[in-house]
Amino acid sequence: MGRPLAALNVTDSDREELERWTRRQKSANALATRARIVLRSASGQSNTEIAAQLGLSPHTVGKWRARFIAAGVDGLLDEPRPGAPRTVTDEQVDEVMTLTLETVPDDATHWSTRGLARRTGLSQSTVSRIWRAFSLKPHRTETFKISKDPLFIEKVRDVVGLYLNPPDRALVLAVDEKSQIQALDRSQPILPMRPGQVERRTHDYVRYGTTTLFAALDVKSGRVIGQVHRRHRAKEFLAFLKCIDTNVPPILDVHLILDNYGTHKTPTIKRWLLRHPRFHLHFTPTGASWMNLVESWFSVFTRKRLKRSAHRSRRSLEQTIRDYLDSNNQNPKPFVWTKTADEILEKLGLFCKSLLTQ
Repeated sequence: MGRPLAALNVTDSDREELERWTRRQKSANALATRARIVLRSASGQSNTEIAAQLGLSPHTVGKWRARFIAAGVDGLLDEPRPGAPRTVTDEQVDEVMTLTLETVPDDATHWSTRGLARRTGLSQSTVSRIWRAFSLKPHRTETFKISKDPLFIEKVRDVVGLYLNPPDRALVLAVDEKSQIQALDRSQPILPMRPGQVERRTHDYVRYGTTTLFAALDVKSGRVIGQVHRRHRAKEFLAFLKCIDTNVPPILDVHLILDNYGTHKTPTIKRWLLRHPRFHLHFTPTGASWMNLVESWFSVFTRKRLKRSAHRSRRSLEQTIRDYLDSNNQNPKPFVWTKTADEILEKLGLFCKSLLTQ
């Protein structure tokens, strides 16, 4: 049963302050987490339950619970560290945090350390240290997108189920097209790398046309079935399906994980699938291409072979693609899917709740 937990009483004023920390959009994440620990402890939950809900260790939950019992709300703040006396007050730190998180300068979209230093009267290095202490990086942004597919949950469970528990006597292939691959050459010769000098190239280039790579990643082995076509239509996709049919032993069923591109759902494709019942199509949710593992393979292919390449014709580009496919299949490395459908849906649910509170 474990040792009994010490009584934890939260006054109305403390509760109001703690809830403000959790709701405030710009609160430091660590402080908001500590407030959630106390509020859930006050509701009667155990340390183990709280740790599981917040992704923490029971030891961490017990530490902040004990700190609150001993010192109240002030106990959740970071303790002063030994060393020279502080020259920056809590009020100044709070001002820097408030300005950084809740305002923007008149002449920019975000604060710089020097601009904020001029505004607050602190040094640039002091502002920089405060930002590092609270993990603030105003110059950086990240993107996100939430799928609006009405069958999102069903599709997530379907696709993840294929990754984690593939059917017997079947091959699971993640399929997609990398279209508009450009054959580019620099307008002047590339100067190679030398000791003390990085490779140099002109910023402008000459275009020699585009091509499309159709790829099917064997989820289990990491091998890739690929075809190169000049155009990107249902006709080319049908040719690629026939290529897959030829390369997969007839005794195996074929499960294809695809996105919702129109060429995958034309009447011609549907008629061909009816004549080949061993093929089964599984579509990723709209706006969730990250669920297709072949996208990860495309990313590696682009970084390793396309990003710094130079080609003076589409034929040269297409040969480079074929050479990379051969090299990949000589030493394939599968991409391992680790998240369960429940974990994905739970994380998405928490993210959506955080959006609603902002």
